[in-house]
Amino acid sequence: MERTMEEKIRRAEEIYARRREGEIRPQTTVSINNNSKKDIKLLKKMIIQIIICILIYLSIYTIQNSEYIFSQDFIQKVKEILTYDTNFNELYQNTKNKITEWITLINPEKNTENEENTENKENQENTNPNEQAIGGAENSEENIEVENQGDTEENSGSQEVTNSNYENQTEVTQEEQDIENIKKTASFIKPVQGTITSKYGLRDPSTTTVPKNHTGTDIAANTGTKIISATDGEVVLSSEEGDYGKHLKIQIGEVSVIYAHCNNLYVKQGDKITQGQEIAEVGSTGNSTGPHLHFEIRYQERTIDPEKILELQ
Repeated sequence: MERTMEEKIRRAEEIYARRREGEIRPQTTVSINNNSKKDIKLLKKMIIQIIICILIYLSIYTIQNSEYIFSQDFIQKVKEILTYDTNFNELYQNTKNKITEWITLINPEKNTENEENTENKENQENTNPNEQAIGGAENSEENIEVENQGDTEENSGSQEVTNSNYENQTEVTQEEQDIENIKKTASFIKPVQGTITSKYGLRDPSTTTVPKNHTGTDIAANTGTKIISATDGEVVLSSEEGDYGKHLKIQIGEVSVIYAHCNNLYVKQGDKITQGQEIAEVGSTGNSTGPHLHFEIRYQERTIDPEKILELQ
């Protein structure tokens, strides 16, 4: 009995000692390292600085190597676009006339019915059953009014026609004035012997890289065929950049002539050129689908159909 009590007391003491050790046992502390957050912030700053440096380097590289952006040909094209005059009133009138014509073509019956209804209403308003004695006079007055209305409508229609003709004449007059000024400034000869493959104006190209609005005339010839100057003048541009490839721009007064897609250029900027002088060879440089000469004539940077200046067939 005493042994069992001693064992129980000993076990109790052991349990008490264990619990005591558990209370006194040192707690492990975890220290959060704030230096890691600082390292992440520094890393982010460093990455941003690297990206900024790369962008600065790329911008400097593109500016140094993209000479076409600052070339005279590119600047000349921008000036040509900016100097193009758009008459918004004329566009509005043309669209309005087209819409009215389209409506009349679609609904001709409705228009005739409306006209008959308006005429009947006018006749009903003008006629009075209590004044039959003077019906003849009223009818004559109505006829006079109808005739006057017809005259006014004819006059308004003629005025519209004359206005539209006047607008068309103003458009043609500008082109005719340019053609006359070009012919007064210089005489022209055919720059190369060949076949015309693309005329001046709108076209439907087979490839997407070829522009739809053609600003000159394309004359096909074999590569290396000599190109002669169509006029006298001075070479104001001799370039190999852009869609024109190797090309020349020869100026005489306010008239400029462009020879594009050449294979070789015989003259340089600043050279004085005489009519008939060999200036280049036919090629297919730049945005071209085959060997040909792109022949372009401008007056005050407004393009003119070369076939209205000289015979190219």
